[in-house]
Amino acid sequence: MGTTTLLPERETIRRDDRTPLYNVVLLDDDDHSYDYVIEMLQKLFLLSTEQAFRHAVEVDSMGRTIVITCELPEAEFARDQIQAYGADPRIAGCKGSMSAILEPAAGPK
Repeated sequence: MGTTTLLPERETIRRDDRTPLYNVVLLDDDDHSYDYVIEMLQKLFLLSTEQAFRHAVEVDSMGRTIVITCELPEAEFARDQIQAYGADPRIAGCKGSMSAILEPAAGPK
């Protein structure tokens, strides 16, 4: 006869027990062009032109757009990349990068 192999119990991880997620929120200003926003999002986050354009429209019309949702270390890195991207060469008075903030992502209720 054959032997029976017992498998270890699997641990079920509920959503509440996972590492918290954070939104990287790009904030609107009047110092950056649509072209700048689209180019930055394509280079930093590998978004398509269409995706980047949708974010540019949203940040312009709503004052903010969630660029990515991820764990805290990656979110901090993404925010820092946005804030270090540099001034918009298309706008003469532009003095620096756009701003971004982190906020906890809404979890299931």
